[in-house]
Amino acid sequence: MPATSQPRIIIFTGATCPWCNRVKQYLKEKRFRFREVDVERNPEGAREMKRRNIMGVPVVLINNRPIVGFDKAKIDKALDIK
Repeated sequence: MPATSQPRIIIFTGATCPWCNRVKQYLKEKRFRFREVDVERNPEGAREMKRRNIMGVPVVLINNRPIVGFDKAKIDKALDIK
């Protein structure tokens, strides 16, 4: 991870979503901090996803740019992971 400032990462998840767990594990392995929003328990998080016209989880917001699903290539590019 670069020594520059930590990117703002929010992960919208669901309780029974296996891909959500994989995204969280991947970011932990790469030592990125993130905030998790369980859309099943957080109505505001669910509204935020609906506002963005996104209906599935996981959604990874990196500096307010959404990546839908565990798209490792897009996550790596957004976080400058080599």
